[in-house]
Amino acid sequence: MTGTFSVTDAVELAVVERSGFVESRHAGSAVVLSPDGEVLRALGDMQTPIFPRSCLKPFQAVAVMTSGVSLRGEDAAIAMASHSGTAAHVALVKGLLARRALPASALGCPPASPSDQVARDELIRSGGPRERLYMNCSGKHAAMLLACVANEWPLDGYLDPEHPLQKRILDVLDRFTGERPAATGVDGCGAPVHAISLHALARGIQKITTAAPSSPFALYREAAALTEAAREHAWAVGGPGQPDTVAIDRLGVFAKIGAEGVMVMTAPNGTTTALKVLDGSSRASSIIALRLLADAGAVGHDAVDAVQAELDLWVMGGERRVGAIRATA
Repeated sequence: MTGTFSVTDAVELAVVERSGFVESRHAGSAVVLSPDGEVLRALGDMQTPIFPRSCLKPFQAVAVMTSGVSLRGEDAAIAMASHSGTAAHVALVKGLLARRALPASALGCPPASPSDQVARDELIRSGGPRERLYMNCSGKHAAMLLACVANEWPLDGYLDPEHPLQKRILDVLDRFTGERPAATGVDGCGAPVHAISLHALARGIQKITTAAPSSPFALYREAAALTEAAREHAWAVGGPGQPDTVAIDRLGVFAKIGAEGVMVMTAPNGTTTALKVLDGSSRASSIIALRLLADAGAVGHDAVDAVQAELDLWVMGGERRVGAIRATA
């Protein structure tokens, strides 16, 4: 079967250290782009396609925003979020649906429970059911439905790759990344997911996150608005303690995590990184990205040290910290 890069094309990106002993190693690939888009560093294979998973959400959100749907502030942030299902997140998703009196049943994502511990405990105590609204991609799906209504596209089948909305998203992805997908699959939320290289992913994210709000082109003005929304409303992008939210709040970066070990980040000066941990684990992806940006001089090492303490990367021995997950690339 076709697929992403192999173990022999990957490099060590992080280790899990317990009591001074390296217990596990995470291999993968990464690329770092300078503010002007040049490759500063390539680790492993940055050209073989990967599924970016939720790292595609910024492109999907911009496609919606340039299809007749005005999204600003928290509404824009929830449209590209992998949210944790808190009451505040759910309220934003409901607000998007209410714009066109759309029911939650119109969402094409599967029912789920909140990933936020407090919200999940409250749901269990109340005896409430799993709902589509709690699914971490529900904001994206609500925004997609709004684009369908705005353009009189059918709501049924809005996740089909041949639907006008999905073709619009593919066009936006192509325009930002400059690369046609090598394959198309079905993401965990039911939406199409397109395989592109890490280099193309980094290039596309950099163009979104460095777009000028005064650009003569609507595509870039909307990208700038999305970036501003993510940085100003980091809580909506992830949730309490979530790596995206922590990184954005503490360092002012643009951060978006994707399932199966994918991560993209852009520092305030435009330096951008994209990476994939090959075994699919996301536990080290945030600290790897932050260290890569720090090594490039885009954020401070001391600041990353402080953030690492908030990312819950400790290895526990009983009730004591006996090690940590740390980046090694």
